Amino acid sequence: MHEGQADKDLAHKDLIKRDLPSWLSYIESLHPKSIAMGLERVKSVIARLKLNPKFTIITVAGTNGKGSTCAMLEQIYLQAGYQVGCYTSPHLLRYNERVRVNGAEVADAHLCAAFSAIESARIGNDSIGSDKIGDEKTSIQLTYFEVATLAAVWHFMQSGIDVAILEIGLGGRLDAVNAFEPHCTIVTSIDLDHQEFLGDTREKIGFEKAGIFRKGIPAICGDDDPPQSLIQYAKSIQADLKCIHQDFNYRHTGNGWEYLSGEQIKYTLLVPALKGEYQFNNASSAITAVESLRHTLPVEQDAINKAILQVTLAGRFQTVAKHANNDPKVILDVAHNPHAANALALNLKAYKQTNGKTFAVFAMLSDKDIQGVVEALKSEIDVWYIAGIEHIRAATAQELADTVVKVLPPANIKVYESIAQAYSQACIDISENDKIIVFGSFFTVSNVMQVIQSSTNL
Repeated sequence: MHEGQADKDLAHKDLIKRDLPSWLSYIESLHPKSIAMGLERVKSVIARLKLNPKFTIITVAGTNGKGSTCAMLEQIYLQAGYQVGCYTSPHLLRYNERVRVNGAEVADAHLCAAFSAIESARIGNDSIGSDKIGDEKTSIQLTYFEVATLAAVWHFMQSGIDVAILEIGLGGRLDAVNAFEPHCTIVTSIDLDHQEFLGDTREKIGFEKAGIFRKGIPAICGDDDPPQSLIQYAKSIQADLKCIHQDFNYRHTGNGWEYLSGEQIKYTLLVPALKGEYQFNNASSAITAVESLRHTLPVEQDAINKAILQVTLAGRFQTVAKHANNDPKVILDVAHNPHAANALALNLKAYKQTNGKTFAVFAMLSDKDIQGVVEALKSEIDVWYIAGIEHIRAATAQELADTVVKVLPPANIKVYESIAQAYSQACIDISENDKIIVFGSFFTVSNVMQVIQSSTNL
């Protein structure tokens, strides 16, 4: 064995001893960029590993609503008795949240095994830690998300699942998830976000998201007004396009809602557990996917109803349970772009108490449309508790405060060094009928969730 190969073998034996935090730190260092669009590198590793899933795959893209739709699909198929894998991103508290099998987060040891398999293929070796080392191959650089995606699918293949729900990380056409061939695709919504990668108009972004569509398979769109680029792309490849308000729809009733296939009432259902008008779009899209796959994965209405009633998702207008009478009402929402902020504003308006104030604990990343988010929520917030977050792309507290003042010159603003301090002070200042809304980023919500967990010994 030559010297370079011996060094590689030693490195392998070191790798298999890594715990999950070490693996996560390692895969974060593999590529100089956190985002590197393109499928060639991912497809090369797929070929080396022979990752050819036999289970049904549903791919979900969209500016907002992906997480909710994935959670609904996951719960529907679980209620129907199937073995279900679900891959989403990002996580709030633990990496394990990203990869679930049958509703349970995958254990550290299984994730480490998956990372080992991906690393072996990435650097061109048969198996990490084995006596036999394969032929020299070119090492492939992968981003954190690319490794994560490959590892999730690898684990699902070891788990014997029936169906996998895979959430697109960014865009669609060039996202790592799109390297796998789906049996059904969903685009939940299209709006401006990640413009530096996807384009600066809804038409450009719609084209990128439509890239998950495939010829002859269901291509479901839950956006109220889909861009022509999405519709034209679906037609050009002969995808089976189904759009909300045209091919499927929903209608409110006295104590619930109806799901419509075309003009026909297909199901009469109770109100979804996830709050907000937009959740009816998400639920309708999820049900349309289930209906489209009924020939291979039949599901009864009872499973759909139970799932819609029971589904939960952290950080999506999530009300934190009160632990004592004097605890404040706290709502967590990961809204981080104007489209999501408008939906959040509608929710806040719908659940507003006449004599109560709304206190915002607010932080965002600097590359997001901060002014657009503030504009969307300016009429729903009485006091702003602003802080920076520990992230390389974070906006400073002062930058955020300056934007709020620009939109709301007389705004009541308080600036803090950390989100934890901002949240703690808001809890002190709040009165009985007031509420705290924590929003602006996944990182903002995550920071407050950590404070809440530590204070309640969860």
